[in-house]
Amino acid sequence: MVVAIVLIVTIAGVWKAKHGIRRDKHGNETFVDHRENNQLRDEVKQLKERLAVLEQITIEKENSLSREIERLRDR
Repeated sequence: MVVAIVLIVTIAGVWKAKHGIRRDKHGNETFVDHRENNQLRDEVKQLKERLAVLEQITIEKENSLSREIERLRDR
C-alpha cells in the first residue's frame, strides 16, 4: 500500500512539473507560462543590446570630447 501511495505521489509530481504547475514559497500552486517567460527573456535580451549601444555611444562621445579638448590645447 505504501508503495502505491509513493508511486501515485511521484507520478502526480512529474505530471505537475511537465505541465508547469509549481508551488510558490507560501505553498500555493501556480501555473508557469513558458511563453511569457520566453517573451520576458527576449525583452531582457533586447534591453541589454540597447544598453550596450548606449554605453558605446557614451564612450565614443567621451573620447571625441577628450580629443577635441586636446586639439584645442595644441593650438
